[in-house]
Amino acid sequence: MTAKFFAILTNQGAALLANATALGTKLNITQMAVGDGNGTLPTPDATQTKLVNQRRIAPLNMLSVDANNSSQIIAEQVIPENEGGFWIREIGLYDDNGVLIAVANCPETYKPQLQEGSGRTQTIRMVLIVSSTAAVTLKIDPSVVLATRKYVDDNVIKVKVYADDLMRQHLAAPNPHQQYAPVNSPVLTGTPVAPTAEQTVDSGQIATTAFVKAAIAALVNGAPDALNTLQELAAALGDDPNYATTIRGELERKQPVSDTLHAIAALTGANKLMYLDEASKIQTATLTKLAREILEKDTASQVLNHLQAAPLASPEFTGNPTVPTHAISDSSKNIANTEFVINQIENDVYNAIFNLSLGAASKRDVGTGANQLPDMSAFPLVVSPAGWTKLPNGLILQWGVTTNFTSTAEVYFAIPFPTACLFVGKNTYNTTTNNSAVMEVVNPSRTGFTASNIATLIRNNTNVSTPVASGLAFFAVGY
Repeated sequence: MTAKFFAILTNQGAALLANATALGTKLNITQMAVGDGNGTLPTPDATQTKLVNQRRIAPLNMLSVDANNSSQIIAEQVIPENEGGFWIREIGLYDDNGVLIAVANCPETYKPQLQEGSGRTQTIRMVLIVSSTAAVTLKIDPSVVLATRKYVDDNVIKVKVYADDLMRQHLAAPNPHQQYAPVNSPVLTGTPVAPTAEQTVDSGQIATTAFVKAAIAALVNGAPDALNTLQELAAALGDDPNYATTIRGELERKQPVSDTLHAIAALTGANKLMYLDEASKIQTATLTKLAREILEKDTASQVLNHLQAAPLASPEFTGNPTVPTHAISDSSKNIANTEFVINQIENDVYNAIFNLSLGAASKRDVGTGANQLPDMSAFPLVVSPAGWTKLPNGLILQWGVTTNFTSTAEVYFAIPFPTACLFVGKNTYNTTTNNSAVMEVVNPSRTGFTASNIATLIRNNTNVSTPVASGLAFFAVGY
């Protein structure tokens, strides 16, 4: 069976490949193009220099020798999901000089675009049989092409195997970090340094020279030169090995020990005030800054001024003093605040309205809005033969009279209705005693209507005659 789909070298491609093989140079295949064959499946032709109808050309994603057949070159290109909108029926390979090296056809497939409702990444592969794959440069530019999923997976596996092997060798080595000192009994050289511990640290942590100097300085603690050595301290104590006993004996000859004095002497801390509790035991309370300032004052007036407190007699308040809000029923001497006054006023007004039987209308504002009472200004009125009036709800009433006419007349309202004309009523006007005109209103609009005088009725007779000149009186309703 004859193959329907196949790839061939073009005449130019075969010549370039043969020349590269003979001279020992390389043929650089760099790009792949796809086309739609102008709607039909093309047959590859060695004389082609371009595709029948090229739709896309881009760098190759992969170019390699088939691992199972050393005479076959596999070229791949990935078309991303954001490109498409065309059929693929033909494939071409180009070198770095833009020469069509090989051409192939393929089963037709449609590459959609995302905006068409479907998108996919599509891989196009061409397998080309050549006489010498050594004459083809198997190299692509990784910075301008996409990688297929298989390519990424294969290389991830290679990297993982390499990393796992490095970790295995690292863990198996007896001392993988020979540039570092061992943990057990290290012999340091040069000028090793370590963090300086706080003076409160008492552990196996390394003591730096800074730690040692700070500890000695804390021991001396700024002692004068005459008392900064043990010899000088011993001399100051009279070289008495029992200095503590000697001093205790001297103290026992002083004031006898007293529980009260002992308790007072045991008290410590600044800003404390001593007092006797219910059990007559000495206790202390914290003496605040405010309490100390009050104790320094001589009079009650000075204390009130310091506290910025108002006197009980005729106080004069400033700022924004507040008091509790009392019930409306409270009629005592308690101080009232603004909330109490407003509540009292609202209660009195309500009672007055209730007692006068004014109802809810007495509490409504004047206006044309919701829950408002309109006054006469809300009822504009133009009194004339062609007049109008407007109600607060927006309804407009208009009236007028036309001059006599026998055919049609264009009638205009005194003012246009803002939205629409709802109704036009009419009656004949200025007719003779024995005759009555037949009038018709045509095409009413916001601005007016057409009046048509269509016939004349003769009273007390069934005869209808031609129109006679007559006027029209109308009444229109709109909004």
